Amino acid sequence: MKPRSKILIIAGSDSSGGAGIQADIKTVTALGSYAMTAITAVTIQNTTGVKSIVSIEPKKISDQIEFTSKDIKPDAIKIGMLHSTQVIKSVIRSLDFIKVKKIILDPVMIAKGGAKLIDDKAVELLKKELIKKVSLITPNIPEAEILTSTKIKTKEDMIFAASILINLGAKNVFIKGGHLDSKLVHDIFVNKKEIMIIKNRRITTSNTHGTGCTLSSAISTFFACGKTLKKSCELATKYVNNSIRSNLNYGKGHGPINHLSSIVINKKFR
Repeated sequence: MKPRSKILIIAGSDSSGGAGIQADIKTVTALGSYAMTAITAVTIQNTTGVKSIVSIEPKKISDQIEFTSKDIKPDAIKIGMLHSTQVIKSVIRSLDFIKVKKIILDPVMIAKGGAKLIDDKAVELLKKELIKKVSLITPNIPEAEILTSTKIKTKEDMIFAASILINLGAKNVFIKGGHLDSKLVHDIFVNKKEIMIIKNRRITTSNTHGTGCTLSSAISTFFACGKTLKKSCELATKYVNNSIRSNLNYGKGHGPINHLSSIVINKKFR
């Protein structure tokens, strides 16, 4: 098949392959599109946690974004881990330069094992400038709490936090509800005109490493292919749930999800 769209991913690398750039590439490819990358950091990690983070020079990040986009124009951009103010400023300048309209921001702040992936000054810059430039921001509950300085214990709290982000300049917000302790998982899509709640039964497993990266990349792919943002969020949620349900059970900690859950291999390649 020919790829249906082209996605530029700006994010950190995960050496274990479950999250970050690796999960993003797998997701975009599995959903039938073409993935390009600008790596912001190299993380040394496995399913049990992050050992260390090696930053990429901000100028080199900009060069990746601009040089790649000059040759192959992306239909959409997915942004993941931006760990410092210098990196965020660099990415903002590059976004202004390449002028792509469809941008999904996953504000990666805390690794699955609890390691902090972004400093406080970078969080403030993200809130002040970057969220105004994107089509959609996709925080999980801990990230939404950091961004809004509120506590989230219910779906009503999620809607309130989303409204704060809208007031900060976000056009659309999708808060993921997996961190709440409930049998049903509620994901909330909010903008100035509407609220949509997506309900799914919780899948009991510890193998959920990379779900946030995967979701935002899936949304970016569906959005790039012409779906509305709302529909893209719905379809991406289905893809992620199906990938969690496969339950690969790799590693000794929070294992990865199965990005190949949507693929049927042609017989001649078996």
